Amino acid sequence: MSSTLLERVTIEPGKCGGRPCIRGKRIRVSDILELLSAGASYDEILADYPFLEREDILAALEYGAVAQGEAAGSAAVRK
Repeated sequence: MSSTLLERVTIEPGKCGGRPCIRGKRIRVSDILELLSAGASYDEILADYPFLEREDILAALEYGAVAQGEAAGSAAVRK
């Protein structure tokens, strides 16, 4: 896991409802993950959102993996 990538994920109370965003921009991590799950390629996302960088997409994926791992760990404890 690269902590450098996760540094690209920001959470600001007044932006996007306090949800995780990329580098303080108004695009949420969940937006990127939804685009990927709908079949968008990295190149398509980067063309549609020119302010994003390839590493931003990787950061969203890593953040999602970490968050899912934490949620799964919490669920296992509650059983």
